[in-house]
Amino acid sequence: GRHFYPKQHRSELEAIVVEMQDPKSGVKGSEQKLNVTAIPHVITGKDIIAWIANKMKTTPEESNAFGTMLVAYGYIYPLQNHKKLVMCNDTSLYRFQTPYFWPTQKWVAEDSDYAIYLAKRNIRKKGKLEPYEQAHYNHLHEWLNHKWDFIVMQATEQYKAGKERKKPDRVVFDCQERAYWILNRPPVSVCVCVLLCVFIYTNMFYQQAIMRSKVKSSVSLGALVKYITTYKNHDPFLAPCLPSNPWQTDNDTYWTLNMRRVDVPTKMRVERWSFSLFELLTDLRGRDDFKIFLKKEFSGENLAFWEAAEELKWGTASSMSAKAETIFKTFLAPGAPRWINIDGRTMGLTVKGLEHPHRYVLEAAQTHVFLLMKKDTFFRYLKSPVYKDIQKKALNPEPHNFSPAQLEQNAQNRSPGIHPIILWQQEEEEKAKAAAASAPVDVKAMMSKIDRKK
Repeated sequence: GRHFYPKQHRSELEAIVVEMQDPKSGVKGSEQKLNVTAIPHVITGKDIIAWIANKMKTTPEESNAFGTMLVAYGYIYPLQNHKKLVMCNDTSLYRFQTPYFWPTQKWVAEDSDYAIYLAKRNIRKKGKLEPYEQAHYNHLHEWLNHKWDFIVMQATEQYKAGKERKKPDRVVFDCQERAYWILNRPPVSVCVCVLLCVFIYTNMFYQQAIMRSKVKSSVSLGALVKYITTYKNHDPFLAPCLPSNPWQTDNDTYWTLNMRRVDVPTKMRVERWSFSLFELLTDLRGRDDFKIFLKKEFSGENLAFWEAAEELKWGTASSMSAKAETIFKTFLAPGAPRWINIDGRTMGLTVKGLEHPHRYVLEAAQTHVFLLMKKDTFFRYLKSPVYKDIQKKALNPEPHNFSPAQLEQNAQNRSPGIHPIILWQQEEEEKAKAAAASAPVDVKAMMSKIDRKK
C-alpha cells in the first residue's frame, strides 16, 4: 500500500526542491563515476547542507535535519547506500529524485507494481536478490500466483526496453526506481521517517477521542435495551410476520398488506409510526397520513420543504439548478407563498448557498425544520384524531398456521412468488394510467394521429 504523507507544506517543499535544481542559483552538481559508469548531476551532502543553510539562514544542525527530511520523503536519494535514508554532511553522493516518484503523485504503490520491479531485478541480478527482497518476491509469487505470468512478461518487456537505453540513463533510472521502492517497501532494518506521521496523527485522533464527552456504560446499555425492546416485535428474526412469512409459506398476503401506499395499513405498521418522526416520514403511507393532519392544522409548509430538500438531494444533477430556484421562490424568498420560519443564521447560510446549488445545500435548513417537527408537530399528531382514527381502522391479520410438514412441502414445490419490486412497479403503472386518463385530451394531437392513419 501507499504510505501516509502529511498534506502540510508539500507545495513549499517541492518549491524548495525545484529551486535547489536551478542551474544558476541551485546546488552545484557534477558528473561522478559509479561502478565505472559516469552519472550526471550528482551532488554531495555537504553542498546540499551548505545551500540550505545559506538560503534559509539556518544552523548546520537545522540544515542537516531539513536535508534528512528531504531524503526521508523521497525528494533526494543516496547513490552509494540506498538504505541509509539520512543526509550526511560529507562527500556522500546524492541525486534529485525525478518528479514522477515524488510522494505527492497520485499513483498508488500497488503490490503488482512491486512484483514487476522485483521480477525485473531478479532477471537483471540472475536470481541474486537481497534477503528482504527475496522474502517479498516469494510472498508476492504466492499471493499473485494467478497473474504471475503477466507480471513476468511485463518485467521482461521493461528489462528489454531498459537495455536499449544508454548505460548512464539506465543506471540513473534503476537508482531512482530502487530509491522509490526502498521508501515504499522498506526493509525491516530501515527506519522510514514518514511512517512516524502515521503514529503522530493516530495519537492526535485518540487524544481528541479521549477529550470527547463520556457516557456511562449503564446509560448506553439502557438505551440499547430500550431500542431492542421497542423494535423486537417488528424484527422478523425475533418475532413472526403477520399473517405469515412469504419466504417460508409462499403466501404473499404480507406483501399485499404492506404495500407502499396501501389504503388501510396494518396495526403493527401504524404502531411503528409512533416510534419516531424518522419512522413516520420514511413510510410513505405514514407520511400521507401526517400530511392530512398538517393540512387540518394549516402548517404543511415545513413538511413540503423537507420533501423538496429530499428531492434536491436525491434528484438528477441536470435538474438541480431549476429545483433550487423553485425551492427558493416557494419557501425562502421574502413574501414566498409557503415561507418557512427558520432562524436568521440558517436562512442566511441557505440563501447564500443557493447561489451555487449542490445536493446538500439545504442540509442545515432541512435539519432545522426536521427538529421543529420532531419537537412539536409530531407529538401533536400522535394525540390527534387523525392518528387515533387510523389506529382504529388498522388491520390486525390473523396468523396463518402452517405445520412443519406443510412448510417442507412448500419448500419442495416452491414456485416464484410476486416480488415486492414487481408489486411496486404495478402500483406505479396504475398511477401513470390514472394520471393519463384524468389528463385533458389534446384535440389537435388526436386529429393529427387520425390523419396519419388515413
